[in-house]
Amino acid sequence: MLKIDRRLLQNFDWVLLGIVVIIGAMCIANLYSAVYSAQSYGTPVYIKQLYYFIMGFFIILAVISFDYRFLVEMNYTLYAGVILLLIFSLFMGQAHADTQRWIDLGFFRLQPSEPAKLMLVITLASYYYRKDTGKGFTLKELIVPIILTGIPFLLILKQPDLGTALMLSFVFVSMTLFVKLRLTTLATLMTLAASLIGLSWNFLLKPYQKRRIETFLNPDADVLNSGYHITQSKIAVGSGGPFGKGYLHGTQGQLDFLPERHTDFAFSIWAEEWGFVGSLFFFAVYFSLIFWGLNIAASSRDKFGTLLCVGVVSLIFWQAFINIAMVMGILPVVGMPLPLFSYGGSSLITTMAGIGILLNVRMRRYQAPI
Repeated sequence: MLKIDRRLLQNFDWVLLGIVVIIGAMCIANLYSAVYSAQSYGTPVYIKQLYYFIMGFFIILAVISFDYRFLVEMNYTLYAGVILLLIFSLFMGQAHADTQRWIDLGFFRLQPSEPAKLMLVITLASYYYRKDTGKGFTLKELIVPIILTGIPFLLILKQPDLGTALMLSFVFVSMTLFVKLRLTTLATLMTLAASLIGLSWNFLLKPYQKRRIETFLNPDADVLNSGYHITQSKIAVGSGGPFGKGYLHGTQGQLDFLPERHTDFAFSIWAEEWGFVGSLFFFAVYFSLIFWGLNIAASSRDKFGTLLCVGVVSLIFWQAFINIAMVMGILPVVGMPLPLFSYGGSSLITTMAGIGILLNVRMRRYQAPI
């Protein structure tokens, strides 16, 4: 007969789950509004997103069913599997918007670059946990995590998907800065990062990616073409005023001025309809998720659990920060979903798996450290 340790249930984090449910409800309501006036064929995106949320909760159950410390030994096997998926999608995947990012599974289209972000968190957490001596990492000791980050980075950049590739870099920097580095190592990394900016502009960025940056610096130069998205988004956010135009009454969204309003620009719909006050509520709920995740990291009994939580939180935070800054015109437009809020099955399920890791660490904080 299957026995369940009651301490696991006693340590289950209902607060974190409640925050996720609230954001999920906000997401479904916002997606309904985003496509409310549009002529749709097939299953509406808000119904699909609801299905993805249900699938995500089953993913959470699967993740919390095993001890997270099992990932220390399995991380390289899982890492290799994700790399194979990235290679397959690059050469055999479905083309969409001049990219090859998707693997058609029949019932679901998988975007391998999404689980690659979470897999990098697990891989770096495992490496830093095993190699940490307390004396600070040297540049030589960072060669392996740099390579582990560089392989999926280049594969995703080749698709091309600059936004997701950059997210891998942000996760690497966040987790690497969290562990102890020697001052000489930190100075060398900062110098290398500065030098890569010029090299990236000249050799890595494609012409349309350069145009996005140029549009960000001068959005009025081409309002009807490259600057159209950000211009309409800023109009939507600004026109919301203090209390918004009301649910289902946002003009930019309902009159079809705002492109990609159910994916990258989902927050623009929310800000237009709920205004400044509603946006403050959104930030309060969303960033309570971030702070609660950091609380779980601080309460972990072992460093591996702490590193996992820091990695998951940094992944959610940077995606949210970049997306919101993008729709407000503070950062250039890149393909960056707002976790748990933008439409997208692969992104949502990956984020829910990350939430499962946070719950897993919290549930097992009573166990002796490894």
